[in-house]
Amino acid sequence: MNYYALTPDVIVDAMMSIGLHVDSGLMALNSYENRVYRFKSDQDGALVAKFYRPQRWSQAQIQEEHDFLFALAKAKVRVALPLVREQQSVFVFNDMLFAVWPAVAGRQFEADNLDQLEALGEQLGRLHQVGVTFPLLHRPTLSTDDYLLRARKVLATEAQIPAKLKDEFFKRLDALIARTCVLYQPKQQLTLHCDCHASNILWHDGPWLLDFDDCRTGPAVQDLWMMLSGSRQEQLMQLDTLLAGYENVREFDSSELALIEPLRAMRMVNYMAWLAARWSDPAFPANFPWFNTPDYWQQQLGVLDEQLQLLAAPPLSLTSWN
Repeated sequence: MNYYALTPDVIVDAMMSIGLHVDSGLMALNSYENRVYRFKSDQDGALVAKFYRPQRWSQAQIQEEHDFLFALAKAKVRVALPLVREQQSVFVFNDMLFAVWPAVAGRQFEADNLDQLEALGEQLGRLHQVGVTFPLLHRPTLSTDDYLLRARKVLATEAQIPAKLKDEFFKRLDALIARTCVLYQPKQQLTLHCDCHASNILWHDGPWLLDFDDCRTGPAVQDLWMMLSGSRQEQLMQLDTLLAGYENVREFDSSELALIEPLRAMRMVNYMAWLAARWSDPAFPANFPWFNTPDYWQQQLGVLDEQLQLLAAPPLSLTSWN
């Protein structure tokens, strides 16, 4: 069954297949890659069901994400754990993979709150302590092959770039890819959240890390850099605060700061390719109307130039802050 055709009746039947009753709610949540619904069960409370996009992750890859969550919770990392039924947390209904979580109560994480930022740093340190000892056997590594070279092929075949901009766009993109491939040379890699930004964190007596859907292997700084914003001095202050919490738990290799701009470039290109690849999904034109327009691709020429300048600039250095 195609998960685009999920109806309330199908969702209710899927929940009943694992012994859950949908007593009220069944509200679609903001998710583009998967289909996610919140509902209430009188027996189990508020729950969130996630139906995974077909062909994105295998059942073994999803199970590996869940197993990582169980290992994190055992190490006192604040994560939501999927429900387990008959020793399983990944379920199949009508050929669709799905899982169910208790709904996490909390308020929005305040990225400009230094106390919250330091507490997040400590949680990420605990997460990485586990990540060092939890190798992924089925999930991919954060790599330039995937985030840049594969993404470029997607953009070349799927993106609706105006003909008059196409040559210049790919000229600048290729320069960005070449420079990033030289600079992105991580020394140590571990299992990461990999998509750690404010929208994937809730605050309830501390930070709760949500949505490990992009979990994979990569350098530790990947879970830190997306929390940095503003001027260089503001970013240094935020980084210093994050690391004050992080290094209560484990040491951070400051040489990884040189990976921040390469990682930003990789995320930027991968994001464009993700939108282009998903454009046939009706949810994407409806929610990203600015993408695939002539104005968007014209703006990307400047964005690529700006990122090339950042790649050429000296990386952040804590010695210049302290």
